[in-house]
Amino acid sequence: MPAKKPKSRVIQETHKKNETPDEGASESAPTGHPEHIFPLVLTSVTQELFGCRADEDVTGENPHKLLRKEDIVQDMKTRAAVSDFSPVKQIVLEYPEDELLLVFDRDFTYGQCFYLVLTVEAKENMMKSPAQADDEEELIEDEEEHVIEPKTPESHPWISLGSEQEIEDESLTQARPRLRYKISPVMRHCGAPVCFSDGNGGCVECPSYEDKSFSITRMERDTSVQASRDTTHSSTQTLWKYPKNMCTQYEPREFSPEEKEHHLRSEDLKNFITSVAIRFEMSLQQNLISDVFCDDWTLLCEDDGVPAGKTDTQLREYQSFMDLHFSKEKSISHVHWHPSISGVIAVAMTERLSLEERINNSTKLLLNPSYILFWSFTDPINPQLQLECPEDVLCFQFCPSDPNIIAGGCINGQVVLWDISAHVERLQDTRSGGENISNKLDKNNVIPVVRYCAVSGIENGHKAPVTDVQWLPETFEVSRLGIPVENPSGISVQMVTCAPDCCVLFWDLRPPRVVSQSFTGVKQKSEEKPPENPHGVPNTFKHLNLTWKPFIRVSLPKIGSSGEYSPLKFSFRDNTVDYVTGDKPPQDTHREEVCGFAQLRVPSAKQQKPLENICTKLYVGTEDGELVYTDWKMEKDNDSGRLFSAKPTHQFLTHHTLVNTVSRSPFFKDIILTVDCFGFAIWKEGVMSGPILKSACSKVVCTVGHWSLSRPALFFIGKEDGNIEVWDLLQKTHEPSQTQNISTASITGLKSSSSSGKHHLLAVSDRIGTLHILQIPWTLRKPSNNEKQNVRKYFEKEEERLEYFEKQQIKHEKHKKKMEAEQLKKKTEPVVPLKQVEELEAEALKEYEQFLALEKIILKNMGLLNETIDL
Repeated sequence: MPAKKPKSRVIQETHKKNETPDEGASESAPTGHPEHIFPLVLTSVTQELFGCRADEDVTGENPHKLLRKEDIVQDMKTRAAVSDFSPVKQIVLEYPEDELLLVFDRDFTYGQCFYLVLTVEAKENMMKSPAQADDEEELIEDEEEHVIEPKTPESHPWISLGSEQEIEDESLTQARPRLRYKISPVMRHCGAPVCFSDGNGGCVECPSYEDKSFSITRMERDTSVQASRDTTHSSTQTLWKYPKNMCTQYEPREFSPEEKEHHLRSEDLKNFITSVAIRFEMSLQQNLISDVFCDDWTLLCEDDGVPAGKTDTQLREYQSFMDLHFSKEKSISHVHWHPSISGVIAVAMTERLSLEERINNSTKLLLNPSYILFWSFTDPINPQLQLECPEDVLCFQFCPSDPNIIAGGCINGQVVLWDISAHVERLQDTRSGGENISNKLDKNNVIPVVRYCAVSGIENGHKAPVTDVQWLPETFEVSRLGIPVENPSGISVQMVTCAPDCCVLFWDLRPPRVVSQSFTGVKQKSEEKPPENPHGVPNTFKHLNLTWKPFIRVSLPKIGSSGEYSPLKFSFRDNTVDYVTGDKPPQDTHREEVCGFAQLRVPSAKQQKPLENICTKLYVGTEDGELVYTDWKMEKDNDSGRLFSAKPTHQFLTHHTLVNTVSRSPFFKDIILTVDCFGFAIWKEGVMSGPILKSACSKVVCTVGHWSLSRPALFFIGKEDGNIEVWDLLQKTHEPSQTQNISTASITGLKSSSSSGKHHLLAVSDRIGTLHILQIPWTLRKPSNNEKQNVRKYFEKEEERLEYFEKQQIKHEKHKKKMEAEQLKKKTEPVVPLKQVEELEAEALKEYEQFLALEKIILKNMGLLNETIDL
């Protein structure tokens, strides 16, 4: 062991160490004194205040005085600069302990009569006397000489000193048997009538309360505790005395056929099966009755539907977006969440004008272009991106295979394409807090504007405003005959649009085969010299600009009459996977594109492989309220060879005004929701007798409908007065479960999103250009136990009801026709003349005589009439 230094040497070294002046304290402290002290001049007032009067409170023999740090700080606060401790104010505030040492310097060694000790180590050294220091020195030397070797403690028997008796006295023990009491009423009162009356008597409650007039303080309490635990002896074996061989069987051992036959015929096996058969059957029954692996507590929570303490069922506004420049005097025609970037939503702004006002202000509208605005939750004031539109856009949708491609339909019938690949990083930065975006916006003060890549020709597109646009999934594409074929590229390259010009158009983003062959020689030149692009427009769809035209035109001729239907909304079956929650799988935005849209080509008809399991039926909602069920496949005329559209197979006249919503349930492929101005209806594909559910006529005009993405039984209906109705099919079907006001203007769009598990949001747009983001509460987003199965059963029951009603209706019609035929037959039969009265009387008399003869025969057979008696 290294030798320890004596304490006195440590003190001397500390003094020497403290004598070196510090750079920070040399400026304020006078020179010629150690660093750990500070000479002070204390006036008589200060000496009396702190009780350190010279030669009275402190002397040469007892020069030390401990001053409280709080008193010194209070003196500096009260007297400020007049305080004698003001030169060491910062040192006092930073002192770690609560008391400082003041030393009376009678000989003025450091120039003043007092000095203040500034360190804790110096304070402890000065407070010790020289005798104590010598004693410590001797103790340290003795410790060095006598080194005690550690020994293992040995256990000794416990010697009682009387503590156990105190513990036994304090513990509660039963010193006597418990008393038992039996209380019974008097026998004469048993069964007697009882008369009750009102009164103030009976039990009076005396609750405890705090009396502030006095308080009782517990001065002493006698308690005891067992401080030592019982002694226990334990041991363990930790040594491996001998190795042990292990083996594992990895091949099954089987009986031979003779052994199997012997065991099957043995009585022991029969007795064993007989003894355990009953218990085995009971176990199987219990497994069928209840699921032993099911967590009952989880199911109990799901059945309640609402977690403990959360009973809020109202939609709460999470955020709202409105731009003073771009939203002024405009309306939101369509809203759509970004499919891959959470917290980003796009809205289409349109002018709030009628047709006559548009014609009168056409020059003004040309100077003010329309935009699609991208909003982010990180910046509710400024839009993050603007898509320039040639005209007002009524609908748009993101490409399912590439979210950077957006297709929209304009009010003049044109179809527009945008490519926002160059601005994806800007939208993705919003998820990290938007610091980079805000910096860019402050420097440039300009929101990026993306010009459209391509627009269809006016002569080749719709002749009316485009009211709906949808992409075909990447799993298949459609040939020129309307036949679904395999999509080898795996990219969505086709989409469908409709307008009130009586047709549904199919569009292809790839250049036609004729164009691709004619430009084979120009391809090399284009690679050598890229085209000039002064406006920064991407060249993704340059081959389609102003030359784009549809490759299929599906017309909708009316059934049973001349004319055509005017479609507004349509819905075709999603022939991909039926997702459980309704959400599409997350798109990979960083996917490396093998080739662009310009390099893709339409394959020849010989190379296309037809798909048989793809449904080609469409539900189309019209301007006059009809719901039309038609097929998009084209038929060929045998005479001329021209392609034409077949007539729709069914039409339904359930709605009375224009159909503004045709939406399929995200949980059921064959369930469709349609909404008109006076109500809604729910249809099932394949049931052609009518809707399985139809609402009553609404007092307020309905503007839009939308299915919930988390609950199969829930959907939302937007109203003209700014209200939103929440319908729950498992709770009520004749009225909404709840109604909530969102805006003072008409609701124009609803779109829900469930990108994260915490927030389920509903985007609501109105006619005055405001976008409301509402947070869906727990009760409206958490499905109940087996909700999807219950909703499916409800739809099946409604389908059975429709079938029964249809059968009864057919039966009544047949009965009605039969009755009419009988009446007609009676009218056509010849009239039979009435018989005379004499003939009728003769027939009646003849029947009476026959009755008497029969009666006589019966009485003779029974022995009640003799032959001699004549009746």
